[in-house]
Amino acid sequence: ATQNPIESEGTYPLPEAQVDRFMLKVLVDYPAHDEELTVVARSLEAPPALQQVLSLDDLKTLQTEAAEVYVDPALISWSVDVATATRRPQDRGLDDLGEYIAFGASPRGPISLVAAARALALIRGRDYVVPGDMEALARDAFRHRLVLSYRALAEEVSPDGLLDQVLAAVPMPQIDLGRREQVA
Repeated sequence: ATQNPIESEGTYPLPEAQVDRFMLKVLVDYPAHDEELTVVARSLEAPPALQQVLSLDDLKTLQTEAAEVYVDPALISWSVDVATATRRPQDRGLDDLGEYIAFGASPRGPISLVAAARALALIRGRDYVVPGDMEALARDAFRHRLVLSYRALAEEVSPDGLLDQVLAAVPMPQIDLGRREQVA
C-alpha cells in the first residue's frame, strides 16, 4: 500500500491496529533527477506487453522455501529484544526515549522482521539469515509500530531516530555461521 499525505482529500490515517498488520513500512523518497527523467520518458512510449513471470505454484514454492530458511535463535532473540526495548527503553538505559514512545512495537514487529529476513536471505541466494539481513530490515519492520507520544509529535521526533537509539543499545549477536544445530 502507499500512504498519501494527510492533506490529500479523502485520506484518513489508519487505526494503530490496522497499521500494525502491515509487514514493513519502506520509505521511498522522490526519484533523483535522472531517474525521474527516465520515468517521464517511459510514460511517453507505448506500454510494454505484460508477461507473467511467476505462476501461483511458483509463488507457493518460494513461500515454502522462505519458510525453510534457517534463522539462528540468537537472531530471533535479538529481534524480540529490540521490540522489548521500544516498550521499556529504560531497561536498556534509554530513559529519555520513554517520553517519546507512548506504545512500543507489538509482537508482530519481531515476527515480521524474521519473516522478511528469511525472504531477503532467499533473494540473496542463502538458506540462512545473517545479522546483516536483520539490520537491513529492522527499521522497516518497526517504524510504523511505534506509537509516538504527543511530545514526540510536537518536537518532530521521528520513529527512525528513536529506532537508531534502540538499535545502538541492543547489540547484534555474533553468529557462528559454521554452527547449524538449534541452540536451546
